[in-house]
Amino acid sequence: MQFDWSAIWPSLPLLMEGAKMTLLISVLGLLGGLVIGVLAGFARAYGGWLSSRIALVFIEIIRGTPIVVQVMFIYFALPMIFTSVRIDPFAAAVVTIMINSGAYIAEITRGSVLSIHNGFREAGLALGLSRRATLRHVIAPLALRRMLPPLGNQWIISIKDTSLFIVIGVAELTRSGQEIIAGNFRALEIWTAVAVIYLCITLALSFILRRLERRLKII
Repeated sequence: MQFDWSAIWPSLPLLMEGAKMTLLISVLGLLGGLVIGVLAGFARAYGGWLSSRIALVFIEIIRGTPIVVQVMFIYFALPMIFTSVRIDPFAAAVVTIMINSGAYIAEITRGSVLSIHNGFREAGLALGLSRRATLRHVIAPLALRRMLPPLGNQWIISIKDTSLFIVIGVAELTRSGQEIIAGNFRALEIWTAVAVIYLCITLALSFILRRLERRLKII
């Protein structure tokens, strides 16, 4: 079977639409996951007994189950438990990325804040800042710099994880490729194009993150 370049060009508009959906899901999901992860991470590092245990249970459950199971539970099982709830595929995909990335970002956050030397916290307290103000104005900005590389890595992982949402029919990049193949039967060409688009997205993101790391002088 010969590789037919002409089978790719007519498919590019639909593939680009799928790529836009992939990026949208990953960005919205990661923003929500960042909020969840930062709260859970600080709860693990500095929270009380109850809050740290709740955060730990959340993290272990999410990290211990596949993302495909999570999205199918949200999309198929939740409407069966709560009959008044109806979740569309896009919302299910975004929520899944939020909770999945949130669990991993929580551990990124915990590791980053605990890596900050205790002297910074003591200096903040010595200046008269409260414990909360010290965490907010001293520890958090320093930890954020150290969080950036693993956060970028998590974004790349989330982008690739969106391909698994094909199981609920989300019109992301992989689903778009599958629909095109169903019409022209050119699997080799279309899957090659899909792989190249994913690679271009992740390489561009890696380049941007490396530049940002150098600008912030992350060590």
